[in-house]
Amino acid sequence: MLDENGYRPNVGIILINSQRQVFWGKRVREHAWQFPQGGIKSGEAPEQAMFRELEEETGLKPHHVEIIGRTRDWLHYDVPERWVRREWRGHYRGQKQIWFLLKMLGRDCDVSLRNNLEKPEFDAWRWHDYWIPLESVIEFKRNVYRSALNELSGLIFSQEELLLRTEHAEAASLGRAQ
Repeated sequence: MLDENGYRPNVGIILINSQRQVFWGKRVREHAWQFPQGGIKSGEAPEQAMFRELEEETGLKPHHVEIIGRTRDWLHYDVPERWVRREWRGHYRGQKQIWFLLKMLGRDCDVSLRNNLEKPEFDAWRWHDYWIPLESVIEFKRNVYRSALNELSGLIFSQEELLLRTEHAEAASLGRAQ
């Protein structure tokens, strides 16, 4: 299901633990890491799709998490032509996503990457610093990840913590430029 501009409606999930670390999943048989995400089916609300994708990809059920927030608007990314299936070329541009920020209420042992035995998404996972995904996610998704992480960060970090992070990032950037 594509919208009139060639974007597939999708949900993205930023799952945090009590230390405000994010769930980071390794795609099956690839050295690529990402957040859980997936398409919204016809007639499905974004929240329904999020819970379905969460369970399919991580084995977590609604009682294992708490919704902290979601992005206000769709965030878009274009998929490079070489990654687009031949039959979709000329029609498919990429994905538009609503991102959800969830807090883990369950335990690490509640995660089951083999919940979707037909086609598991991840073959490994770990908790990671909130901002680290910006350094390692595939390039064409980076701006959407940055937008989602930035928009939702105010729900779990104080203004002081965010200001310190910005100052640290600017200082690090200046150090690389010299």
